[in-house]
Amino acid sequence: MPRWRNLTGYFAKWVFMVGEMSMKYIAHRDEGREQSILDHLQGTAEKARDFAEVFGKGDWGYCCGMLHDIGKYSGKFQRRIQGEEIKVDHATAGARVCLELGGMYPFLEMCIAGHHAGLADYGTSMDAGNSPTTLGRRKKKIEDFQAYKSEVQIPELKTPPVNVGKIPDVNFSLSMFTRMLYSCLVDADFLDTEEFMTEGKSGRQQGQKMSVLLDKLEKYIAEWLENTEKESVNGRRTEILKACLEKGEKEKGLFRLTVPTGGGKTVASLAFALRHAVKYHMDRIIYVIPYTSIIEQNAEVFRKILGDENVLENHCNVDYEGSEELRAMQLAAENWDRPVVVTTNVQFFESLFSNKSSKCRKLHNIANSVIIFDEAQMLPNDYLKPCLAAIEELILNYKVSAVLCTATQPALEPFFKDIKHITELCPRTEEQFEFFQRVQFENAGKLSEKILKERLVKEKQALCIVNTKKKAQEIYNAIKGEGVYHLSTSMYPKHRKRMLKQIKERLNEGKKCIVISTSLVEAGVDLDFCTVYRQIAGIDSIIQAAGRCNREGKRTIEESKVVIFQFDDTEKVPGQRQQIDVSKALLTDECKIEDLQTVTRYFEMLYHMRGESLDKKKICEELNGGWHNFATVGREFKLIEENTVTIFVNQEEEAKQILQDLKNKGFTKSTMRRAAQYCVNLYVQKFEKYNDAGMLRPVSEDMQDFYELIDLEQYSEETGLNLEIDYGMGIFS
Repeated sequence: MPRWRNLTGYFAKWVFMVGEMSMKYIAHRDEGREQSILDHLQGTAEKARDFAEVFGKGDWGYCCGMLHDIGKYSGKFQRRIQGEEIKVDHATAGARVCLELGGMYPFLEMCIAGHHAGLADYGTSMDAGNSPTTLGRRKKKIEDFQAYKSEVQIPELKTPPVNVGKIPDVNFSLSMFTRMLYSCLVDADFLDTEEFMTEGKSGRQQGQKMSVLLDKLEKYIAEWLENTEKESVNGRRTEILKACLEKGEKEKGLFRLTVPTGGGKTVASLAFALRHAVKYHMDRIIYVIPYTSIIEQNAEVFRKILGDENVLENHCNVDYEGSEELRAMQLAAENWDRPVVVTTNVQFFESLFSNKSSKCRKLHNIANSVIIFDEAQMLPNDYLKPCLAAIEELILNYKVSAVLCTATQPALEPFFKDIKHITELCPRTEEQFEFFQRVQFENAGKLSEKILKERLVKEKQALCIVNTKKKAQEIYNAIKGEGVYHLSTSMYPKHRKRMLKQIKERLNEGKKCIVISTSLVEAGVDLDFCTVYRQIAGIDSIIQAAGRCNREGKRTIEESKVVIFQFDDTEKVPGQRQQIDVSKALLTDECKIEDLQTVTRYFEMLYHMRGESLDKKKICEELNGGWHNFATVGREFKLIEENTVTIFVNQEEEAKQILQDLKNKGFTKSTMRRAAQYCVNLYVQKFEKYNDAGMLRPVSEDMQDFYELIDLEQYSEETGLNLEIDYGMGIFS
């Protein structure tokens, strides 16, 4: 019987081969419908051409699309399409043809070979055919696909891959070009396949034109623009807003918006971006923001002005799944096909340096955009050089204009190799900072914890920001009582939001309110205190902290004090040692913290001190050598290091339901986003203490580094997860 089956299989293959010359070559099947390979290649090629044409490389996009699936012309793949359960490599074929053609075609090799698996490392000559590297893949044995010649003509490449005379570093530019072209290909491939599978009814929408959005903004700000005052808060905001509108007409390039707290930079930056986008026929505006709290606030402002359908909020706390109403937004999140995108530093930069198709898919939609880097001082120091190299590349070769937007402008000019001028958008910058000065600074030097606590209990409404979660818990526990609160990431997000609401209510009612917090309150949190105590940190952090003092400008400067202090003991603050050392040096020199020159000097000193550590993982080195190691860079470029374990706190009714869903239905993106509201991250050392004490259990065997807190006594409504856990504690102690 087995032998008979074997003979039947051989006969089927023979029949298949006999009919191969006259057969229809199929790329996709769905419920009786078929899409031919040629139709798929042409559909993908046309879409990829349109995407790449935005940055002047339409011929490359078209060629990539026409060759990416020619491996599907193999007999083995066609048998797979007919239902045989066999694996077939169809991606290597097009890459091999490009290599054989020579000339400029080999530049397409990595894009085509990796259009499913991701962009590979270049590899070495020792790599075998089963290696995932480019050189390894060249040795791989693949099925005969020559039948493609009967249907497919190889398109001509007419332009060079990069404009050599217009770039500071050829190799880095080639790596960016490869990713951009890869993005065009994978998005076009996804969209053409989706179009076939849904019969053109995917539900994708694109939002309104930039000119329509500019009209909406101009109507929204019309009354503001009538203000002719010069020496009121609203008058100054109008002056900044008008300047941003006017400078939106300036040539594309790199800009800076240095606006003090309270200067209205959110709407002013949007005004510049829309005017600029309309002037130069740009496709979208991308806001890149370090904190999700700021993202949520800004996105809400943008939706109010521009309409919900035009604003895509893309970060880990947003869930578009499971709702037919939000289907279009879910689809837009895949490739950023919306006129205004609001996202995080992590999402933006990790996508730019990723090798994965899912992350790279959106990249081509960054071209011909206005990018606003809000809180630009928060660009990641460990990856500053590759991040700035990417920004410069986008400006020079992908029709991007970028705006560095902050009250504490970092000294970034020396890092740009070919951009020699940054245009400031804020008029009379120094005068604006003097006008918006709302506090006076006091350098208290070293304070004992005892003295600090004595000062805090005497305050009516004060914020004290310290550098570690452990210290925040210690100080809170020492002075806790009526009107005293704690805030840190030891509390899960929903808990923090609930606490912030209580704090705001108490402040508004004029009641006693003392808050002990970590730096999480320094941005995106709308709180207004009489006094702010800030443990010494980077100058930018100190100024951000000062923005929580007299925020509304209702008190005099004399009534509004920011106290900078140091503790007697030497406290380790991970990742902050150099920032603290530079600040100490500047304070010793008695610099005025509020002066723009002090901020500039701070960043100059910090960047000089950090030196090569501004590219901690040697990302530029991996891309500049000519042997582009895309997979290595994709693994190494992580703005948030994965040295933490996630702890789920199951003490609210919604949390209990989420936990049940996780256990019963598995881990979906939607459920994990809901779960994130009840999670606290622990560093590995602290996790081990908890785990050894028997206070945790895995939520599921399928999910690593995700645990449930089973000893809920270790979580306090006041301070969150207890950080004083000892090895000797256990569930029975």
